[in-house]
Amino acid sequence: MVHVEGKDDRMVANNLEPHYLTHPGEVIKDELEFRGISQRRLAAEIGVPASQLNEVLNAKRPLSTEMALLIEQALGLDATPLLTLQMNYNLLSVKRNKSFLERLKDIPRIAAVF
Repeated sequence: MVHVEGKDDRMVANNLEPHYLTHPGEVIKDELEFRGISQRRLAAEIGVPASQLNEVLNAKRPLSTEMALLIEQALGLDATPLLTLQMNYNLLSVKRNKSFLERLKDIPRIAAVF
């Protein structure tokens, strides 16, 4: 978290969280549509079931490292930003889960923070 003296930390641009979470599947889906490549064709080319790819593209399944590398090979999309997007999606999803946040509050800190 970035702290600027005299400013509320929530108002510093680097600390803002997006209102809408972007799943990497949405990015890949847009890329496929732009290139005119069907989901079935990509699934066949990378050797995964079309239903599995469809679930990733529709944000019903997380993008795995293996799938990201397969997509990188087939489409030339760098896997690292796609996986970073997945990690950010996962973190923000959990941070917005009220029951999990309540659970976190109940866990005592066991290590000193300097």
